[in-house]
Amino acid sequence: MDKSLRACVYFRQFFILLAFFAYHSQFAQKTKDQKEDKNSTEDIKKVIDSIADADQELSYQHFLKKGNVKKGLFNVYNLEGDYYFEIPDSLVARDLLVVNKISSVPYALNGHGLNKGMAFETKLIRFYKDTVLNKVWVKTINPRVQSPTSDAITRSVKANFGESIIEEFDIKAKNTDSTSAFIKVNKIFNGKEKSFSDILANTGLGGSIKTELSILEEVKSFPENIVVKSLLTTSVSEGGGPALPLSIGVTTNIVLLPIDIMKPRFADKRIGYFGTPMDYFSDIQQEVETRELITRWRLEPKPEDIKRYNEGVLVEPKEPIIYYIDPSTPPQWVPYIKKGVLNWNKAFEEAGFKNTIQVKVPGKEDPDFDVDDVRYSVITYAASENQNAMGPSVVDPRSGQILESDIIWWHNLMKGLHSWIRVQTGPIDPEARANTFSNELMGEAIRFVSSHEVGHTFGLKHNMGASHSYPVDSLRSRSFTSRMGGTAPSIMDYARFNYVAQPEDNVIDITPEIGVYDKYAIAWGYRWIEDKTAQEELPILNQWIRKHEDDPLYFYGPQQAEVIDPRSQSEDLGDDAVKASEYGLQNLKRIIPNLLNWTHEEGQDYYKASKLYKAVIDQWERYNHHVMANIGGVYLNNTVYGDGKDSYVPVPATQQERALEYLIEHAIKPQKWLFTPEITDKIFAVRDAPDGERYYSPVSMLRIYQTNVIYDLVDTDRIMRITENQVLEKKDNPVFTEQYLFDQLYDAIFEKTQKGKSLDMFDRITQKNYVDVLTVDRNKLLEKTKENTVSENSKQFKNIHFSYLPRVSDAGTNKRAALEKVLSLLKKKKKRGDQATRAHYRDLISRIEYNLNH
Repeated sequence: MDKSLRACVYFRQFFILLAFFAYHSQFAQKTKDQKEDKNSTEDIKKVIDSIADADQELSYQHFLKKGNVKKGLFNVYNLEGDYYFEIPDSLVARDLLVVNKISSVPYALNGHGLNKGMAFETKLIRFYKDTVLNKVWVKTINPRVQSPTSDAITRSVKANFGESIIEEFDIKAKNTDSTSAFIKVNKIFNGKEKSFSDILANTGLGGSIKTELSILEEVKSFPENIVVKSLLTTSVSEGGGPALPLSIGVTTNIVLLPIDIMKPRFADKRIGYFGTPMDYFSDIQQEVETRELITRWRLEPKPEDIKRYNEGVLVEPKEPIIYYIDPSTPPQWVPYIKKGVLNWNKAFEEAGFKNTIQVKVPGKEDPDFDVDDVRYSVITYAASENQNAMGPSVVDPRSGQILESDIIWWHNLMKGLHSWIRVQTGPIDPEARANTFSNELMGEAIRFVSSHEVGHTFGLKHNMGASHSYPVDSLRSRSFTSRMGGTAPSIMDYARFNYVAQPEDNVIDITPEIGVYDKYAIAWGYRWIEDKTAQEELPILNQWIRKHEDDPLYFYGPQQAEVIDPRSQSEDLGDDAVKASEYGLQNLKRIIPNLLNWTHEEGQDYYKASKLYKAVIDQWERYNHHVMANIGGVYLNNTVYGDGKDSYVPVPATQQERALEYLIEHAIKPQKWLFTPEITDKIFAVRDAPDGERYYSPVSMLRIYQTNVIYDLVDTDRIMRITENQVLEKKDNPVFTEQYLFDQLYDAIFEKTQKGKSLDMFDRITQKNYVDVLTVDRNKLLEKTKENTVSENSKQFKNIHFSYLPRVSDAGTNKRAALEKVLSLLKKKKKRGDQATRAHYRDLISRIEYNLNH
């Protein structure tokens, strides 16, 4: 027994004696009421018994005798609802990863993006035993700094990148040889403390946990991890209404990280992998080496297979990658999900491994299976109205090693798939027109999404530039699409379904497959290199990329928050957005007359027709965005010395001119075929919103969509990029200018005015929208100086500043000049046209003059 425990026991014994003598002093003075004396005696005995019990709790033998023990990483003891970890000295200062997941949510949170299986917080921790203060301390550290153990600078690294204490525990007992410490852990799992899990802060709910309404439900211990399940309760109030109770299931995993840290592989911007940052310090440096470690599974050949592997023979990895399909998954979709995962085995063969991936449905041979246990990578099926899927991973931050992956599959994703397939391929595939698809058609779409999401769990980012490598007209070729695998050379693109193909083309392969880029990316990230450090691998990895740098099938185009490089866009197809969108429009115009036929169900209302109508409008808008990105666009190339490429290349002026012509004809001029078709007496477009179905009248939709196109087209950032491109363009090459943009808009929008003709309602709407955009945008431009970048997340793409000091650029000058030109015309023509036209002109003149003079 150490000194502190001995002192505690002596104090308790002294207290017992004091209580005993105090009782007898009172007993001598109170002999009349024997019943009261008897009760007092029993009370004192209870005090003595409770103190004795407290002393027993300090005994290791008491844990062995009374505790319900689960042995594993830490032995876990349950004493009447109090949980204790037995921390062995062998795990003191070892790296442990805390992984918190959501295991259940109430109805109120289901539709807000929170569902079972989602990880919301990870942190690296270490336990330390303090024998002086009789405590166990828990510290956390950001492991993104490394240095050689023997270097002098390592002492400074440790001092300047140290650990932080996040929790403390009193040592309640020790084992017989004092090589393990017992700590009570209820407070970190029942919501009282946030040190290990802060569900409310990390999900944006805010507030605090109501510990009296929260339960620590279960603790399980396994050889390399602990699983703790809690039900934590809070409440929220919205709009001054009554408090809404929310109980959220949280599973906390504490995972032992390996001592043998996986050799990292350094990221390269020319190929798309998720990464974790790392800074390297050393004595021989003149600057810190900053790297990003790609996230990947630890795939290595078995020792007995190394020679054969290096000779180019396919071998099985030492540890395969195993995915479990959630037992909650509807059985008819299991084969398609499984196929989507297993199809990646072909890609891993490019890295030298066969039978790399396995898929299991948990059964009797998996008695410990738990969806929330990080030992299992699970494709979790979430009963939710969300129309999405996602593939996050749990990563060892010291090396980038993927420890476990989860694919969250929301049930209502099929609603989104149905809409995309119908509007993009319905004109070429009669089966895609139905209100309910066959299992085969929906299953193939599920296979595609499964492959895409599991690609993320291998570390692959989106490659939004992949689809740009296919010529648009080739997408109309049955033989090409069958040979090349659908719509793009990478399933990591959002090249959903083939909207380019026309009915007469008889194209049948309309969905992406795992393609050339995917196999190349897996080979680059996973091919095992023997006896080389991460730094020594760099020349080899560079050569693997250089080998394919001029082949468009291997092009990597990152996802962009704001599209600057038009080659890398979401849901576009082919190498020419204008041509692809023109084909797409032809198919949309085939759908509009068939809205009621395709959705007909006797006795049902027109909701599904209204939904299909809105999907057509959304697809039309999508084409506008694809084309718009070309105007003021810049091809952003991740270049290296020796590749002979330019880093910044303006989109050719002829392509920008074609894009502007498309937008004027198919987006800015009133699209009566879309917004005033004959069927509007039966249906309005509808959108599902949190407050119910929202229906939109055709003219109001025309007005807002047209305004959005014009505003996007003359956006200050775009205008400033057009200016920059005049500098970037090679000498003697034609340039696209702001003047050309505004002149073309003027001629198209005010064509009837120039000819002195009367305007109809749609002409007036268009002119008002144009003037309104210029006046509002000028006011916004003069409000304050701002700075814009290509992407808010510099790790996603190049963080390029195009918009320093926009208010002193020519953007404001050009917009003012455009308004003055319109004003001059209107003053000349203000007495021409019918009464509505003349009133319209007077209104515009007043608006423009007010803006120019204020």
